[in-house]
Amino acid sequence: MIRMPFERPTEHYDERIMDIDKEICSLIKKRKEVSDNNPGFPPLEYITKWSEAFELYEDFLNSLFSSMMNEKQFKPMIEPSGFRKHIAILKSVVKGERFYTLTSLRQYSNASVLTLNIDWDDEPEVEFTSHQHSHYELYINDQYDCRMINGGSRSDHASYKYVVSPPLPDEISGIQFRFKEYSFPFNRSETGDEIVFEL
Repeated sequence: MIRMPFERPTEHYDERIMDIDKEICSLIKKRKEVSDNNPGFPPLEYITKWSEAFELYEDFLNSLFSSMMNEKQFKPMIEPSGFRKHIAILKSVVKGERFYTLTSLRQYSNASVLTLNIDWDDEPEVEFTSHQHSHYELYINDQYDCRMINGGSRSDHASYKYVVSPPLPDEISGIQFRFKEYSFPFNRSETGDEIVFEL
């Protein structure tokens, strides 16, 4: 998703804590290295113990460790610019009761924008609250950074757009698009289907 520019919340900074803040940054880097940048989330009983031991609020620690769970979500995003052309894809995959379609690719000078549609049969007798919406992450290969920029859904249809950088070639045959389903963004523990498009 597109983020708003960050604004410093206050002009105040106590310079006496600068060395402590540098040490916090150093420890975060060490934490990433030791965990191979896949730290997970501490058990809640650890959070409770640390909250009591260090006189910190549990919700503050929950927020802190949630933010550190996946640094990738904070990586600066490419804003597509310099529109060049549309490329029709129109490839589909059926998995279970869902019909997945890659509809089109918009080519820009610095990125590509890919659209994924998902359709399923709307069952009116099933209450709306029982429908579970998912998050889909796109992976092509290590050369490409893929981010969902927007998406929406209703009772029988969902549509998602992804920015891919650097831009994909205009001739996309031979490229594989892999969409991995998650219950929530950046939650690696609860995974669903993997949808693969071979072009």
